[in-house]
Amino acid sequence: MIALFSRAYFLRMLRNPSANFRAIVLLSAILLYGTTGFLYFELPSNPDLSWSDGLWYSLVTMTTIGYGDFFPKTNAGRYLVGVPLMLFGIGLLGYLLSTVAAALVAAKTREIQGMSSFRFEEHLVIINYSGLPKVERVLDELLNDSAFDKDAPVVLIDADLTELPPELIARRVHFVRGNPTRDETLARAGIDKAKHAVILSKDPGNPESDNLNVSITLAIEARSKSVNSVVECVDASAEELLRKAGCDSIVCNSRFDAHFISQELLNPGMQDVIDELTSTARGQQLYFTPVAIQSPVRFGELAKHCRERGHLAMGIQRGKEITLNAAEEAMINNGDRVITMGTSRLKSLSL
Repeated sequence: MIALFSRAYFLRMLRNPSANFRAIVLLSAILLYGTTGFLYFELPSNPDLSWSDGLWYSLVTMTTIGYGDFFPKTNAGRYLVGVPLMLFGIGLLGYLLSTVAAALVAAKTREIQGMSSFRFEEHLVIINYSGLPKVERVLDELLNDSAFDKDAPVVLIDADLTELPPELIARRVHFVRGNPTRDETLARAGIDKAKHAVILSKDPGNPESDNLNVSITLAIEARSKSVNSVVECVDASAEELLRKAGCDSIVCNSRFDAHFISQELLNPGMQDVIDELTSTARGQQLYFTPVAIQSPVRFGELAKHCRERGHLAMGIQRGKEITLNAAEEAMINNGDRVITMGTSRLKSLSL
């Protein structure tokens, strides 16, 4: 069966060859003509010439390099071999090089316009383009943390963006244009092998964006439950649907609006403190640091160990329960996480 298809393809190629195939065949014929013609006219006067010498002469003549190590000394060799090589060879070679350059430009244009497919692994997929500043801030915060692989590829999916902004091209972000609820679009972004997926609100001021994000989450979780998905939502009432859809984490901006306003009213300057604690770009940050111990230990002992490493222990996370300002006698088990504050992330705490 394979031989039959190969024969049919070969016959089709011979009956209706493409322009590039014709150019390659003609270029090969000219190289063969130049090599054999050079040897035919020059070999009698120079018996040391070989086939590789003739091919080398044809190549350097066609590319206009002309090293001068080999050249025809007979009139027949100059005018019957050298002149045709210069006239026809240079033109064909230029045509092939321009075809290759055009193909490279077309491939780059397809990628910028989101028409390409990617087969990355352990990469980050950002879904929905909600503006250049928002995407850049997300990337900056991730890249400033040691927990994120700085060499991991980033793929942006959006249905309405026509061309990837130059700022994101400079950051080596890849682009897939299409409906993120469709399997074909997610497959082109390599969602099955991705490590993280960040789903931004298409319109941060419109609660209707949450309906789209619920659909996107369902599409992702149906394909791959191993992807760590974080979804942004506008309306807090959409959190229940997003949890049922299977996302790993939800960030709802409306939940914190009242908190920030009241705290800034009662404690002026509090938003600057929160901004520093949650930004990886400057100052001190809050981290969940895993605990690796053989037997339970007191919180006070781990807090002392944290201070020795330049961190301040602020509480304990056990499952979904968080205890801030824990008592020194509180016991910590293996698998718990300590909430610490410091300038950089600690991989783990152990005694």
